[in-house]
Amino acid sequence: MATASRRGRPKIVAPRKHGPEFSPEKTWADLSKNIREIQNHNASNLSFEENHRFAYNMVLYKHGDMLYRGVKTLVSENLDKLAKAEIIPAFPTGTTDAAIRSTEDERLLKALRHVWDDHCSSMIRLGQILKYMDRVHTKSANVPATDKMGLDLFYQRIIRLPIKDHVVAAILNQVQYERDGYVINRSAVKGCVDVFLSLADDSGVTVYKNELEPVLLKESESFYSKEGNRLLNSCDAPEFLRLVDGRFEAEESRTNHYLSSQTGHPLRQILKDQLLTPHLPSVISKPNSGLDVMADMNKFADLSRLYRLSAAVPTGLPCLKSSLKASIARRGKEINNASLGQEFVDAEAEKAEKPKKLDSSKAKAAVGIQPAVNWVQDVLGLKDKFDTVWRTFQSNREVESGLNEAFESFINANEKSSEYISLFIDDHLKRGLKGKSEMEVDAVLDRTITVFRFITEKDVFERYYKGHLAKRLLHGRSVSDDAERGMLAKLKVECGLQFTQKMEGMFNDVRVSLDTTKDYQDYLAKTTSPDIELGVTIMTSNCWPMNHSTSSCTLPSEMAKTCKSFEQFYLSRHSGRRLTWQLSLGNADVRVRFKTKTHDLNVSTFALVILLLFEDLGDGEFLTYSEIKEATSIEDLELKRNLQSLACAKFKVLKKHPAGRDVDSSDSFSFNDAFSSPIQKIKISTISSRVENSSERKETRDRIDEERKHQMEACIVRIMKDRKHMTHNDLVHQVAQQLSSKFLPEPLAIKKRIEGLIEREYLERCEDRKSYNYLA
Repeated sequence: MATASRRGRPKIVAPRKHGPEFSPEKTWADLSKNIREIQNHNASNLSFEENHRFAYNMVLYKHGDMLYRGVKTLVSENLDKLAKAEIIPAFPTGTTDAAIRSTEDERLLKALRHVWDDHCSSMIRLGQILKYMDRVHTKSANVPATDKMGLDLFYQRIIRLPIKDHVVAAILNQVQYERDGYVINRSAVKGCVDVFLSLADDSGVTVYKNELEPVLLKESESFYSKEGNRLLNSCDAPEFLRLVDGRFEAEESRTNHYLSSQTGHPLRQILKDQLLTPHLPSVISKPNSGLDVMADMNKFADLSRLYRLSAAVPTGLPCLKSSLKASIARRGKEINNASLGQEFVDAEAEKAEKPKKLDSSKAKAAVGIQPAVNWVQDVLGLKDKFDTVWRTFQSNREVESGLNEAFESFINANEKSSEYISLFIDDHLKRGLKGKSEMEVDAVLDRTITVFRFITEKDVFERYYKGHLAKRLLHGRSVSDDAERGMLAKLKVECGLQFTQKMEGMFNDVRVSLDTTKDYQDYLAKTTSPDIELGVTIMTSNCWPMNHSTSSCTLPSEMAKTCKSFEQFYLSRHSGRRLTWQLSLGNADVRVRFKTKTHDLNVSTFALVILLLFEDLGDGEFLTYSEIKEATSIEDLELKRNLQSLACAKFKVLKKHPAGRDVDSSDSFSFNDAFSSPIQKIKISTISSRVENSSERKETRDRIDEERKHQMEACIVRIMKDRKHMTHNDLVHQVAQQLSSKFLPEPLAIKKRIEGLIEREYLERCEDRKSYNYLA
């Protein structure tokens, strides 16, 4: 039984081997021969399957290390052979001729790229044969795969001294050659740049980043530093900007076509640091071609380029903004001086004992409204010019704020700006809008509002505008009632309802007065009417800006009777009201018969009273100044003005003895029976819009200062009534903020008003001496 059991246990025998024994040396010899054929581009007759089996067997029989080291040696030898055969012979000869040097550099770059392409082609085929080795051996042996090994070997065997230095120098020379304005073969440079971008050191940084870019940036910085100085010294401002803009475009193109995109930003920064930042202020202020000249010559393309380049650097826009402000300030000062200069000439002419004819003409211009009209038109022209410049600057808000600051500064530097703007509007609403369409009228008013916005003392403008509006309404001088109301609407939008409330009241008075006059005419139709036809404008005293006291005047009996008739009619319908005649603001139509012709004259009420004194005088008789004054009781200032308009102006219906332009208390006057004019209806006006003289302006300023005192006190009381208790600084701040729409009150002026209110017991000072309480 035991014997049988032992005989039944089977014995395992290794299988018999078939075929020849594996020889790694022979296998490698065959494979290496084929690899050399592949490197020599003779792979067409080789069997891919056979070569793959050679590599597979060597890995399978544990000879992968031998295979890997053998392949690495073959690749290294091939690279050395290619370098000696193609790259080293293409080294530049060191010629100084730029064109020849460029050709040699191009040949070297092409040679490097050809070796790279040859190497990559061989490595692709080897990678296909050695796939099993890459999948099994390289991972276990912790060595690079075939493709990575090929890159490393190319980096070690080709990108080395002196090849590396020659190739980098060739690329830099090509870049510089193109910067100098010549044409290069960009594809040759791009080919080598791509090689540098494909190769990296052990840390993963590319050859491009390590070896080429730092040198390229350093060379670029040196070149553009010299280029900036050269352009600044040899070019005018527009040419400098065009060339610099061209440099930016060229470097952008260079980066996109053959340099790495990662070089674009540092290259642009070099351009900004070397061409723009140090030179922009000098370019903008170039005397014969800078910002001022470009604006004057309407070089909008150059201005747009200036803005784009300025916006590219941190210091650019602030520099451009300050230059624009300085330009506007200088131009604005010239405009102000031009308008004031006429009055200075006028003042000197008045001081001279015998002013020349030229001086008198200048004086006439200065006394009229022409300085005001010219000033506003010049300001509007300047605003239009720089608005166009601003639009070429892509409507930048920072630039706009600088422009507005500059305009506000120089406009408010002219103490007459409010008066000038009001006179400009007055002139246009009286005669300047004739023949213009509604849209053109609206455009003129809009342009004027543009200048009005810059005024800080809007209460001064309000006073002048109300005065001019009152004269237009009283004398029927407005060309268009719609234009008047359109202007009021614009002012209301800008400054609020309170600003125009009294002006609208003036319009309402005129409308009501027309109805009242019609009712009076109907009333006269039912009774015995006076011989004189009367038209009356009834002004509500708190709406109209006239502060005229009742000007004394002894009216002829017929005129007095007419006035009395209207008073009885009006007061019978409105009990409790009081009428005060403002004869200095009135006018009259009178028909005067001269020796050869009869004329219809439109004169002031005072002038009519004076003319009626001559009605019963015989030929050759005259009245002295004193006799006229005694008969009319008109005060000296008004009397002289009216006599001057009748005897010394264009239409001399009276004769002055002795002749002259000024009226003196020793003069005498006679009726000019020989007066004749081709015009049937003649207007002889004493009230004409003009720029105030120094004494009148001082009087206006005093009245405005007095009004401001009341406004500040009212504002203080209004705030304290609401808050009950406030610190001094808070109260001053609130008052200044609320009044800023009309004027900018000084803190010291506010403090004085607070002191006045404390004295009158509207406020009390707290014990801390820094705050106030409101007293009911």
